[in-house]
Amino acid sequence: MHSRAPETPTGRTDRTVRSDATARSDRSDRSDRSDRSDRSDRSDRTDRTDRTDRSDRSDRSDRTDRTDRTDRTDRTDRTDRTGPPGHAAAPEAFAPEPPAREAAAPDNPGPALPARYYTDPETAAAETREVFGRSWQLVCHESDLPNPGARLAATVADREVLVVRTEDGGLAAHLNVCRHRGTRLVTTPEPDGKAIRCPYHGWTYRLDGSLVGAPEARQIPCLDKPKLGLFPARVESFLGFVFVNLDPDAVPLAESCAGLAEAVGHYAGADLVPIGRARIHDLAAAEVQQANWKVAVDNYLEGYHVPVAHPGLMRLLDYQGYTCEIEESYALFASPLRDKPSSNWAERLYQRIAAPMPGLREADCRIWRYAVIYPNTLIDFYPDHVLAWTAIPTAVDRVAVPGAFYTRRGTGLRTRLARRLNIHIGWITNDEDAELVARVQKGLSTPGFEPGPLSRRESAVGWFAGRVRADLDTAGD
Repeated sequence: MHSRAPETPTGRTDRTVRSDATARSDRSDRSDRSDRSDRSDRSDRTDRTDRTDRSDRSDRSDRTDRTDRTDRTDRTDRTDRTGPPGHAAAPEAFAPEPPAREAAAPDNPGPALPARYYTDPETAAAETREVFGRSWQLVCHESDLPNPGARLAATVADREVLVVRTEDGGLAAHLNVCRHRGTRLVTTPEPDGKAIRCPYHGWTYRLDGSLVGAPEARQIPCLDKPKLGLFPARVESFLGFVFVNLDPDAVPLAESCAGLAEAVGHYAGADLVPIGRARIHDLAAAEVQQANWKVAVDNYLEGYHVPVAHPGLMRLLDYQGYTCEIEESYALFASPLRDKPSSNWAERLYQRIAAPMPGLREADCRIWRYAVIYPNTLIDFYPDHVLAWTAIPTAVDRVAVPGAFYTRRGTGLRTRLARRLNIHIGWITNDEDAELVARVQKGLSTPGFEPGPLSRRESAVGWFAGRVRADLDTAGD
């Protein structure tokens, strides 16, 4: 979970454009943010990027030391933890080279959200209805529903949905509530099955949600089975991940995210296999961070904080190569690995052995990519694995970040070792981010505080703020 670092391929018209003059027009505003693409500022920061004492920086030295400690290598086992390790807002990598697309962007990244959007309970309630209740929400991966009749429950807005694999291999989603007395139908995932049977009075439904019957049906006056099917929800598979939308009129996800599959589809798909025990739909086991959900997403959306807050990422990734492409419904980031060997053993070894999963190209082994699908789906595309997670508010100042790691069958030993190193590095970054977002949330609660102007390296934060503002403003009309 990243506060997260995952970012996505950014590509742009040619996926490599990032001069200051073109940065904005092709969405690489992040990589060319004036504040940091300024060479003098960069030279002032070279101490951090290249010197090993960067890892000894004051209050964070012990975090970077963790990368050096052998006993921390067992952090790779945290693939079983419930949230994605963030490579927090790491600089991003170039996307494969999908069809060229031009996405015009204003030179000004736009304003951040006012502080009240992060602290006001009424705003949080409005977001439940107008943001989460009308958007595509990530609930699981197709591998979580392996057979006909497989089912699981997941949270969408203020509802719980039941997602099932139908007999023909398709997907269906319903509200997880019996039409008789409101009983919760499914509590734990089931790998297969026939009908859906209420554990209270035995009302039984087909996988498509239609009511089959009820015990002693003749004792139930006015039992109109065609009208008493489960409440339906929209469901769609995209990049192999399963999304649910409570809005019956929502634009299909594949349509709203046109271009994303071309950019990163070769990493993903229904044939990915999970690593460890963590699952996207397992909200109860998820890590909870002490911040509003938008603070976590904001953090994932920018690499501006990397030179200051993430010494490990700064040693590992080419900050000046960080790029960002913004479309209406998603943002795509990318960052190449640095050629200079890191002073840290784990990072240096990762640079040396990074190898792509089956289905990727050799060029993919030197790039980290990240994607954000509005409003709260975050997916990291690494050479050695894919990490998908989501940000679900549990309170106005708390966010759960359930997620899971995935790889491809047939991955070789070298790639598996690189994956363990990558996840190890990612959990260190995640811990750094968890502290950062908690600090931000505390600061946003200061009476009278309002955010200052955004850097061009924070253009995706401005995009996200604009989308949230538009959703809530529309609701108020």
